[in-house]
Amino acid sequence: MDASISFDEVFRTEWSRLVAVLVRDFGDLELAEDCAQDAFVQANRTWIGGDGVPDRPGAWLTTTARRRAIDVIRRSSRYQDKLAELDVKAKRGPERSTTGDLVDERLTLLLGCCHPALNLEAQVALTLRLVAGLTTEQIARGFLVEDNTMRKRITRAKAKIRQAGIPFYPVDANVLRVRLGAVLHVIYLIFTEGHSSHSAAQLVRGDLCDEAAWLAGLLARLVPEDSEVHGLHGLILLTDARRSTRVDADGLALMLEDQNRCEWDRAQIQHGLAALGRAIQLGPLGVFGLQALLASLHATAATFTDTDWPRIVRTYDMLLQLHSSPVIELNRAIAVSYADGPHAGLREIEPLREILNGYLYFHSATAELRRRLGDTAGAGEGYRLALGCAPSSAEERFLNSRLATLGGDGGENESA
Repeated sequence: MDASISFDEVFRTEWSRLVAVLVRDFGDLELAEDCAQDAFVQANRTWIGGDGVPDRPGAWLTTTARRRAIDVIRRSSRYQDKLAELDVKAKRGPERSTTGDLVDERLTLLLGCCHPALNLEAQVALTLRLVAGLTTEQIARGFLVEDNTMRKRITRAKAKIRQAGIPFYPVDANVLRVRLGAVLHVIYLIFTEGHSSHSAAQLVRGDLCDEAAWLAGLLARLVPEDSEVHGLHGLILLTDARRSTRVDADGLALMLEDQNRCEWDRAQIQHGLAALGRAIQLGPLGVFGLQALLASLHATAATFTDTDWPRIVRTYDMLLQLHSSPVIELNRAIAVSYADGPHAGLREIEPLREILNGYLYFHSATAELRRRLGDTAGAGEGYRLALGCAPSSAEERFLNSRLATLGGDGGENESA
């Protein structure tokens, strides 16, 4: 028995591997999930009250879950047709299991959860449930919906998989190349909701950031030769390294220039830089890789004034060549304001007004630039327009605090 490994560590390490193996062996996602869960419940009872975690917890869990699955099949008419398949496999003898096989199985699980036949909400929910091992209740809390709503969402997604015959088997390189983008997008979506929650009372949801970082790390191990995979991993690590400094003691957001860089997670920054280095080595950098490069320029600047803003502007230019987006143009304009002054930033922002007029961060960015120019009336107008864009409660508190610091020159706070 290995007393140094905790049950939680085993769950984190073995959950997705176990589900993937059971899906391979029994070809049924729901059966695999149920039997994996039963195996962990039994492990909790056996290990906690006994001698602790066995030396090979994965093997113990796999044996227990397979026995449970066979028992379910024998007892249920729904699964009777699978008995013949199991007999054939038994006569064929045990299949060789290698690390490569396990990697393929877990990657297959990720790709299946992000199948294009499923809508984005279902992809996110299934990835968190089947790959990350979160409970339905945890996922519901993460995205601020009722437990029953999330339960129905996951049930519908599983029904869609069954009805549409969505496969969970190893794919060739062409399919992987096409579907990998969806997996990256789902993981990035989980992180962005955690990094700047659009619905929660608090700005930062650390639980979702943790899950996104873990999923990105897992994907980097499963697809080690893809630049964008390492780019996403680096982006998440480098950005999330600032987590503890992004809000003050009252939960209000802190601007980048006001954050205490001594409290940034330096070990995490080093891991992020290593991931970015791997992305650069594999190259060329894609959308996530370039964003990771931007994050690295912030993470490695000793102070805010030491930031290499001209290089950040050039990196945004490269990013826009790959992915034209008004939001990226807005972020570039903000960088220009630090490289060449707030007047230059405003000149870059103004052409975006029509297309981003309903975007909260366009108005708050404009307000910040006018504040830097001493135009408190213009800044006040910008903050009020941002408040009219239905911010989350955390964003609303931040905007009201910025408006309050303007004093009388900022005009009356119409949303107070």
